[in-house]
Amino acid sequence: MLADPAPEQGRVRDQLREHVAAHPGHPETALTEHLISLRSLTRLPAGTSKVRPQAAGSAIQPQTGTPAPSAAERASRIEAVLKGRMLLTAFQPIYELSTGSVVGVEAFTRFVSDGGDNAGYWFAEAAEARLGSELEFAALESALAAARHLPTHLYVALKLSPATCLDPLLPGLLEESTLAPDRMVLQLTDALTAEQPAALGAALAPLRQRGVRLAIDHAGSYFDSIRHIRQLQPDIIKLDRNLIAGIDTDTLRHAFGEAMVGVAEQLGAALIAEGIETNDELAAVAGLGVTAVQGYFLGRPTTRPQDWAHWNLPVPSKTGSDISPPIASIWF
Repeated sequence: MLADPAPEQGRVRDQLREHVAAHPGHPETALTEHLISLRSLTRLPAGTSKVRPQAAGSAIQPQTGTPAPSAAERASRIEAVLKGRMLLTAFQPIYELSTGSVVGVEAFTRFVSDGGDNAGYWFAEAAEARLGSELEFAALESALAAARHLPTHLYVALKLSPATCLDPLLPGLLEESTLAPDRMVLQLTDALTAEQPAALGAALAPLRQRGVRLAIDHAGSYFDSIRHIRQLQPDIIKLDRNLIAGIDTDTLRHAFGEAMVGVAEQLGAALIAEGIETNDELAAVAGLGVTAVQGYFLGRPTTRPQDWAHWNLPVPSKTGSDISPPIASIWF
């Protein structure tokens, strides 16, 4: 492609050169990022995929107006992703409010075939095809491999379903990783059933004894979440964006955030506010006593190791397209 003299390929060649230069010695990473960027260069809509058209009368996807893929096509798509490992990891910084420094990151899965914008759709499709566990493990392997390039003081929040945390294959996969156990945080992303907390407590106990930490996501977003938090005694509790949005003006959200600060203090857990998108939201959660924060206002998920390197600094840098403007003036 770089040797192609065609003038119409000029923009593509220039961007590929940038990706190659950004990943010296890692052409596979450069090519993966280049494939993702091609969507913007060709103006391919987000979520578009080359699925074979179905017969007349098949279901239509309301979000795109295109025929929904059959069960066989969904399974085939997921199997292709697994076979080709056509996914990679983006990391979003997590800031400690007391210092303004990046203390950890959350891992997000990106899929090459759709530009990475519809991870939830892919995991839901995998679950329907009974390949959910396989895809979660592939995403976990990708995150653990990418974590080798992060600053060594950062912990890594790895999003997993309760079912995957109960899978007997999980401990072995984590043990094979070069990431130290005290830098691993297993972040439960789904609502738990009544039976799962006890089973999870027993299954994760050996890992937690070795230093692996446990985080519960979406705290307060379902009826039994507080009871499950008390049962599991997590090291980290994460407040969902739905609870953070408008917390600076919504008295009910503010009161719930204040209550969760108390719960976290009783458990000795860190409390992280996710989805910070405004300075006012940041000020509100800082005033409540929340431990740490993350969100687009502070830094978007990025797949670029040169962006990750800036997280050795106390505040985000202007360098890099995925980094937000400096926010040193808003620490309290």
